[in-house]
Amino acid sequence: MKNLLDIYARKKKDIAAIEKELEESVYTDHAMLKETSLHLLKAGGKRIRPVFVLLSGEFGHYQLQTMKHVAVPLELIHMATLVHDDVIDDADTRRGQLTVRSKWDNRIAMYTGDYIFAKALGVITQIHKPAVHQIMSKAIVEMSIGEMEQIRFFFNAEQTIRDYLLRIRRKTALLIAISCQLGAMAADAPDWVSNKLYSFGYNVGMCFQIRDDILDLIGTEKQLGKPPGNDVKQGNITLPVLFAMQNPELKPLILSELDRIHKLDGQTDVSRFLDIIRNSEGIDRADALSQKYIDKAIAALDQLPDKQAKKDLIEVAYFIGNRSY
Repeated sequence: MKNLLDIYARKKKDIAAIEKELEESVYTDHAMLKETSLHLLKAGGKRIRPVFVLLSGEFGHYQLQTMKHVAVPLELIHMATLVHDDVIDDADTRRGQLTVRSKWDNRIAMYTGDYIFAKALGVITQIHKPAVHQIMSKAIVEMSIGEMEQIRFFFNAEQTIRDYLLRIRRKTALLIAISCQLGAMAADAPDWVSNKLYSFGYNVGMCFQIRDDILDLIGTEKQLGKPPGNDVKQGNITLPVLFAMQNPELKPLILSELDRIHKLDGQTDVSRFLDIIRNSEGIDRADALSQKYIDKAIAALDQLPDKQAKKDLIEVAYFIGNRSY
């Protein structure tokens, strides 16, 4: 399977321009804000959202100058949510680097996230289409609800699969969906095209989060850039765990472990919990559902013109469905 760098090769020059624009957009004369923002930026990332903006823009009148005014703010919004997440999760590392909250403190991290959010809103004002701003605003509201719902369901073993899917729809899938949709809209692609691309992005986003949740349970610290089992330490009960609990023999064991971890406020070894889930059907069932989302994503592209961008989107989708980091 191709890696992301191979898939991105055709857009290498444009991605480099986005990277430069990201750096310029967070620049400030305030020494600490500049340092914290660049620290977050330099930690890297897959840049999935900007790439989806660029590829979706190829279904319309592609102009990098326009595309970057959508790609940059969407990545900045993603970055802002990460720095806020790290505060909520008490995370010390992300992608193998110290988090802003760990290197500085929680207050500095929160204000850094707010600053990056504000910068995102400033950049997207270059797009003079009210619908773009309405879609982005609505998505941010939904993302906030998703984060609140995640907190509400911490250590709640009574939550349903539907609860989980609705939560990840808001928390992750929507931002990826609108990356595809707004990329097409900014390039003046027809509405039916941007709608199909939204559907593609939504389904890829659902798979992306499920895959993330699987990796947190089966990945290594080297692969993840942080210790495995982080989700359960925070009280976040993910899809493989919900599926595993449907086994009547395993449910009491899992509930006992969840209760123990909760009582110790996540400050404990979770290797027994991980072993139980890894040896259940939960991982395979979650993976099977993630693959269904990838199939739906690719089906959403069926009616779009056969061009290189379509092939690249399919490649990225397959990568996301099979990724190990």
